[in-house]
Amino acid sequence: MAKFRGAIVVDTEHCKGCNLCVVACPTHVLDLHHDVNGKGYHYSYMKNPEACIGCASCGLVCPDSVITVYKAEIK
Repeated sequence: MAKFRGAIVVDTEHCKGCNLCVVACPTHVLDLHHDVNGKGYHYSYMKNPEACIGCASCGLVCPDSVITVYKAEIK
């Protein structure tokens, strides 16, 4: 069975910090950053990137579509 590794990219300037992606992540990869973006929102970031499996749950629940998910097979 193949193993996968994932990574996400968050458009931090458009993230509103709604926290939906943080709650949806089954491997607890995401968190809200203590810094704020230009609009004054705490944005999402990969707090635990090595745990990302590329499931895309975060991207599916994001109401503003600011999350891009990448997935690669580990050989």
